[in-house]
Amino acid sequence: MQAPAIEAAPRRTSFLAPLFRDRRIAAGLFLGVGSGMAFPLIYATQSVWLTRAGVPIETIGWLFGLTFPYKLKFLWAPFLERYDAPLLGAWLGRRRGWILLSQIGVAGALAGIAFGNPENWLGWTIAFSLALGVAGATQDITVDGWRIAVVSKAELPLMSSWSEIGWRVGSLVAGAGALIVAGEHGWKAAYLVMAALMLPSVIAAWLAPEPAVDEDAARAPMNFAATIWAPIKDLLHRLGPMALPILILIAGFRMPGYVSTAMANPLFVTLHYSDADIATVVKVYGFWLAIGATFLGGWMIPRIGIMPTLLFGTVFGSAAHLALAYLALYGDHDGGAYWTFVVAVGIESFAYAFASIVLITYMSTLTSDLHAASQFALMTSLVALPGNLLAMTSGVAVKALGFAWFFVGTSVIGIPVALLCAWVWWRQSREPRAA
Repeated sequence: MQAPAIEAAPRRTSFLAPLFRDRRIAAGLFLGVGSGMAFPLIYATQSVWLTRAGVPIETIGWLFGLTFPYKLKFLWAPFLERYDAPLLGAWLGRRRGWILLSQIGVAGALAGIAFGNPENWLGWTIAFSLALGVAGATQDITVDGWRIAVVSKAELPLMSSWSEIGWRVGSLVAGAGALIVAGEHGWKAAYLVMAALMLPSVIAAWLAPEPAVDEDAARAPMNFAATIWAPIKDLLHRLGPMALPILILIAGFRMPGYVSTAMANPLFVTLHYSDADIATVVKVYGFWLAIGATFLGGWMIPRIGIMPTLLFGTVFGSAAHLALAYLALYGDHDGGAYWTFVVAVGIESFAYAFASIVLITYMSTLTSDLHAASQFALMTSLVALPGNLLAMTSGVAVKALGFAWFFVGTSVIGIPVALLCAWVWWRQSREPRAA
């Protein structure tokens, strides 16, 4: 059986109008905000608190492992699709019940972290941060499953775009927002405010429609191993002979971006840009560019199709690293090259966000409604693990090659990925569409 054909969605007169007319789209936006808030507060934002609390740098490095529930979420995703959430499932439905329960877990874990102090009792902070990782990963599983199942395949580009915009807003709030609150009122207040800001996402889960579930299929008897294997088997069966190249494409698609991102901030520091310069350009300016790229991706996919947009995304995403290579050669702050810095970061940020939303939409179209959460969790883990492993060698590569040739190399990594994408598109175009 061939890979499913992805058809362009019917054109809408406006990208913005459905946000106000369709409660599914509005709910997707606010559920995305909640998903975007949890991950930075586990490690990235919290690492500032840990550093100021005097936690040894090697210990802070090991605490990156608190984010691993996000890499392993495919292991428990199938059980969230087969069983109702305690108490809430019978009331709200399976998907919304798990969403709301995970949101409560996120808010509770954030409050727990707030009442700890890593300077005096690091074990407390680690325990609640691990709980936050599990709750946040569960939230991602259930929100992604809901997002995919609640709309038709043709509507996925629109839903994915608004959900991604929400995620980026949540990530900005949990990053820059939490740091601002912490600077003014302390870390306890920052984490309590972040817990309170989960409320709009909780309301969205309450008001969102529940997707239909094939109860007979969902409740078919299965043992532990079969429950985990069922979504994988279904995905491989539906993709047929194209399963291996498609999964390799997914695994490699963001690999250049993961490797490049690992050394971006060290490059900026080496070029003598201040923390304020980096925060302003990368976080604030980069945020708005990412929003624009997400809108562009959502606009292009229904008009030219998913595979052409995917090919453009991987070529654009990888080629953009050449801007960082140019910055490494000619962008020293002391040489008055501030605008070179701005332009280079802008190109890379826009391309990264565009490639991300296209990949999210593509992976969403490959899932089945019954196993949407499990299959999407599996594919996101497939995206993250190879890139993270290769990124661990990025410091060694920079030491051997220098920053400029390193970023040229990350662009070159994208060439075989682009060729594979073109081949998959060509193969699918030559085969009869699946019924």
